[in-house]
Amino acid sequence: MKNIIVLGAGMVGSAMATDLSIKHRVTLTDLNMERLNHVKSKCPELTVLQLDVCDQAKLHSTIQDFDLVVCAVPGFLGFETLRHTIEAGKNVVDISFFPENALDLNKLAKEKGVTAIVDCGVAPGMDNIILGYYNERLKLTDFECLVGGLPKIKKWPFCYKAPFSPIDVIEEYTRPARYVENGNIIVREPLTDSEFIEFEKVGTLEAFNSDGLRSILFTMPHIKNMKEKTLRYPGHVEYVRVLKESGFFDKKKISVNGIEISPLDVTSKILFNEWKLGEHEEELTIMRVTLSGHNPDGAFEKVVYNLYDEYDRISQTSSMARTTGYTATAVANMFLEGLFTEKGVFPPELIGKHEACFDYILNYLKERNIHYIMTTTNDF
Repeated sequence: MKNIIVLGAGMVGSAMATDLSIKHRVTLTDLNMERLNHVKSKCPELTVLQLDVCDQAKLHSTIQDFDLVVCAVPGFLGFETLRHTIEAGKNVVDISFFPENALDLNKLAKEKGVTAIVDCGVAPGMDNIILGYYNERLKLTDFECLVGGLPKIKKWPFCYKAPFSPIDVIEEYTRPARYVENGNIIVREPLTDSEFIEFEKVGTLEAFNSDGLRSILFTMPHIKNMKEKTLRYPGHVEYVRVLKESGFFDKKKISVNGIEISPLDVTSKILFNEWKLGEHEEELTIMRVTLSGHNPDGAFEKVVYNLYDEYDRISQTSSMARTTGYTATAVANMFLEGLFTEKGVFPPELIGKHEACFDYILNYLKERNIHYIMTTTNDF
């Protein structure tokens, strides 16, 4: 049994802390004490502690006595929190999905003798792990990830609910999307190249460009074609593009009756209620990862992994919290059991390349009723 501290008591952070408490002593921290008390009422085994991760000295002293730090703070706090954690010499598993490049901290992590495993969610996360595994077994030419979290009940106009802050969702809609085509990195506006794709159990969904490749742009430059697209119910993209093109996502302040205000702040405030996922509201996560390449015999091979997961009524845990959080807790337990011992910063594809790590994570998720269904075709 190890001592673990989880930074961030949001929907995913709380799910991770609860899951980790099955085998370990877990302390859950957040700035919001009301939120902490609510989580503890559902999982009395947890120790809760109010903590401002922006207070570097306090963060440094608080995490010293723990065997592992699990970071689940909002994206805009993620990079600095990770840096401070590494500077404190603590091993860390991170799912904060910040926009900065985590590999910039690799030198620091090695100097401190720290293992930092980042982007440990569903996507980025499991798609990277799958990619890393097959990159060792096939000469890959193509990689595609289609992924989305959706409410089971559609509500007009957006037919969408977010298990995290709307400001992080809007970031996905405004950050330029990068993908790889014929070996070249292409930068496009997000919400572009939309297409309708059929999925079992869900039906038709709309896929559009988003900036989800992240680390694999740099760790897998030999793969000629790579793309990630976000999935939504049909019609969502058009409504969001109208808001974006009309200036509702602009950060630059405008004057309204003599008051300086950011359109993005107003939009986020309004959409918080419109997009907020209720604590017991049922939703689903769907993902399709497709890889193509040649096996050692030279034959073409196509591998597809499909995920369909729903809100867990028994544990009252959202699907996005399960599929994201339990990937991270799988990695945390894998690390604590000594299956991965390298020092530095490691995105998930550099973990999945190891067969023992890959198998451990998939089996851990299966035990929690999260199933990735694989199919493969060969051309001999």
